[in-house]
Amino acid sequence: MHSATYTQRRGELETYFDRTAAKAWARLTSDAPVSRIRATVRAGRDDMRATLLSWLPQDMRGKRLLDAGAGTGALSIEAARRGAQVTAIDLAGTLVDLAQTRIPYDLGEGSIDFRVGDMLDPALGHFDHIVCMDSLIHYRAPDVVRAVAGLAARAETSVLFTFAPRTPMLSAMHAVGRLFPRSDRAPAIEPVGARSLNQRLARDAALTAWKANRTRRIESGFYKSQALEIVRT
Repeated sequence: MHSATYTQRRGELETYFDRTAAKAWARLTSDAPVSRIRATVRAGRDDMRATLLSWLPQDMRGKRLLDAGAGTGALSIEAARRGAQVTAIDLAGTLVDLAQTRIPYDLGEGSIDFRVGDMLDPALGHFDHIVCMDSLIHYRAPDVVRAVAGLAARAETSVLFTFAPRTPMLSAMHAVGRLFPRSDRAPAIEPVGARSLNQRLARDAALTAWKANRTRRIESGFYKSQALEIVRT
């Protein structure tokens, strides 16, 4: 069952990415010229996507992958090119529509099934691997752990996700952003301490069969995100 804070934030994210930021997000995730600040964000996201893909098998033929919070589908496309059967889900129908226009004509043995909805919906089924890139950075630590546990319940091998690491700079940016809210700004990022998050994951009863494995923090201008891989023991 989703917590009230998860449900509220999910609604805010759906509104923002489906309406307010649709055009800006389409531009950011393309190769169109962007401002210097947004260029650092684009570079950081590209680096993070490459990191997560490097943690997945190069040969994914016969493997099922859930791209949880797929956005415009860049990670889904690369996984499908490796032969994966990808289910790509996002809250924002506008982004899913855009993603469908970007699918290459030939994905080889792979495929992508784009859907609009909640990444934690158990009706999506079970997967060999689940990737959740920058979909949980707007949630507080307890909701991040609940979400990871919900995803892990449907994963056979690994869950890769990112969170907003608590650093002095990110915490300051977070505090200032709360002082000056704007209707066109994305819902605030929720900084999470890496050590605290790992402790919460280790204590969660639903994750006793899982352990933390690889991690990597990426900082590129205004983009700051940390990847964590958990694997079934």
